[in-house]
Amino acid sequence: MDLNKSEDGKSIKLDIWFGNREAIASIRTICSHIENMITGVTKGYKYKMRFCYAHFPINVSNTQVNGKEVVEIRNFLGEKKVRRVELLEGVQYVRTADVKDQIEISGIDIAKVSLSCAQIQQSTTVKNKDIRKFLDGIYVSQKGAMIEE
Repeated sequence: MDLNKSEDGKSIKLDIWFGNREAIASIRTICSHIENMITGVTKGYKYKMRFCYAHFPINVSNTQVNGKEVVEIRNFLGEKKVRRVELLEGVQYVRTADVKDQIEISGIDIAKVSLSCAQIQQSTTVKNKDIRKFLDGIYVSQKGAMIEE
């Protein structure tokens, strides 16, 4: 497998010879990772998450614990338990001022940003109740680049 940069420096060429089915499929994965890295460095990624609740308002705050950013979720379904989700390195948390009950998670690495959002969403899953009725939680409402074209 060869990875070459063109003379003008604006394109990358990835070659493989005599590749089997798995090796050829990995080429597309490598190209997607390179495109995601370029987009992350030039534009960045931003995920918007909305709070969904029926009765008990969810309180979300940002704190620093041992030098790391931690998202604290309180009053989920009226519980006293405080859920803490540690954000990954390079991921920023912003509480949206103009939209009620919305946070923005942003960064340059799509894997870290999406994993942090998934951890926040999974921390608010409803247990031992009918999930068709209890739809409370924090869900991703929008995702994309920080700088729109």
